[in-house]
Amino acid sequence: MAKAQINPERTRWLEVLGVSMPLCLSYIPIGLACGILLHAAGLNFIMILLVSVLVFSGGAQFILASLLASNAPLGTIFISLFFLELRYALLGSSLSKYIKDKSARFIFIFSASMNDENYAVNYMKFATDKKWDPDDALLVEYYSLAAWSISNMVGGLIGGAISIDLEVVDFALTALFLYMIVMQVQNHLTLVIGLLAAVLGVYFQALTKGTLGIIIATLIASFVGFLIENTVRHHSKHPNSNWFLTKMFRPKITKTTIEDKQVQQKEVKEVEKLETKIENVVEHHDEKHEEKKHDDQHPDEG
Repeated sequence: MAKAQINPERTRWLEVLGVSMPLCLSYIPIGLACGILLHAAGLNFIMILLVSVLVFSGGAQFILASLLASNAPLGTIFISLFFLELRYALLGSSLSKYIKDKSARFIFIFSASMNDENYAVNYMKFATDKKWDPDDALLVEYYSLAAWSISNMVGGLIGGAISIDLEVVDFALTALFLYMIVMQVQNHLTLVIGLLAAVLGVYFQALTKGTLGIIIATLIASFVGFLIENTVRHHSKHPNSNWFLTKMFRPKITKTTIEDKQVQQKEVKEVEKLETKIENVVEHHDEKHEEKKHDDQHPDEG
């Protein structure tokens, strides 16, 4: 019997492409913007391609554009990108159990082309799809890398055809990271540490007269956050109910479509029908029980 597939007539690379397509399409607008900003920061077409392939990180490339636009020293650029990309050590470790049987060459190639988005896709597939293997995961990385690199290169060509004010680089970078931090604020601790990092960032950047202050502020804020969470979890009787770790209020979705209302009405009707059936079964059972009880008490009446 043939193995079950998404579509038996398709080859595996097409199936993986179907899984990767939403991710690849989402890269197009931000990849174009990143390519435009990198060109505005002084990189030519070839350099944009190399940065896209070798760095392959939207956040890192936006920071690179900002640092190049501000004429930051090369050492500061390397240190900033190094600390920003340290998170991949944690992401990669969570996937290591799925690719531990592969060769060192495969693991090197896999780790070099991993980023946040294709990690999320692969982790979900590894956890939910028994057929998903490391070769499929590597294909996802290749597809996403191709979509990102092409978008960056096209953005670079667009940047060469139009004039971009370098102040837009700082605005785009600020907007990007504000969005990222807002989406990560799940509890009071992340909000407190985010505000602490902002204050420390301003202080240390003014103190060091450069972007090194941001790195110092990031390390201090991260360490303080670790100490607070570690202390709460070890010394609080109910850590999940502690103020620092409780989730922040988020407004509920208020928009309800006609289709949503129809589904809700259908569900209510089905529940009512089920309750009616249960009541009928219970009543029928009680009647049978009463009849049997009556027959046992008056056996001669029959």
